[in-house]
Amino acid sequence: MASFKENIDFNNLPQHIAVIMDGNGRWAKNKGAARIFGHRNAIQAVKDVTEGCGELGIKYLTLYAFSTENWGRPKEEVDALMELLVNTLQKEINSLHENHVRLKTIGDVSHLPKACQNNLAKAIDATKNNTGLTMQLALNYSGRWEIVEAAKRLAEETKKGLIQPEEIDEHYFSEHLKTAGIPDPELLIRTSGELRVSNFLLWQIAYTEIFITPTLWPDFRKENLYEAICAYQKRERRFGKILNTTA
Repeated sequence: MASFKENIDFNNLPQHIAVIMDGNGRWAKNKGAARIFGHRNAIQAVKDVTEGCGELGIKYLTLYAFSTENWGRPKEEVDALMELLVNTLQKEINSLHENHVRLKTIGDVSHLPKACQNNLAKAIDATKNNTGLTMQLALNYSGRWEIVEAAKRLAEETKKGLIQPEEIDEHYFSEHLKTAGIPDPELLIRTSGELRVSNFLLWQIAYTEIFITPTLWPDFRKENLYEAICAYQKRERRFGKILNTTA
């Protein structure tokens, strides 16, 4: 069977791909296991999409790993998720470095357990000079939280007289987001077939192309990534304009 990779136009690759990794719980339930079993088996999907993006030359990958709303899940699941994050970072830090992946985070990581914070800091420091794929983990993150935080910073700057309200435009606002300096994602992939953005990168995805796949996240592999990129490349990105006068 031919691979979607054969149809990818390498002159029209998205710079930034964002992924809502959904379906771990359903994947585990389908196998008669606890939800954490799905989270553990999702690690390979993370590896595949990271490697796939790196091999294609994608510059930025943002993964929605843990939202602010996820704290409302059962304590045993949250605790197991945090332990999994710590252990995974410990095991994969050398692999990230060897593959020239630079790790970053967006979100309020100060509320994560200390062990998570420490391992994140080590991984970020170890990979800070890497020049390949930049992978952002959205941890304790929500789009509304990010926008509110940016508004607070702008209000403080205005209060101090550093800027006048009329000087604030979209570009200046974007520079106060957690993704400052990184282009908005051209492609957002959501697994498990759900049709919502779940409070993820609300400002940044204003004109992002969205690809929904029924594949549950633990089953997501490079071929699924290639399929999403091929679908993206078939679309005409208009940004609210009319590019084809016959349309």
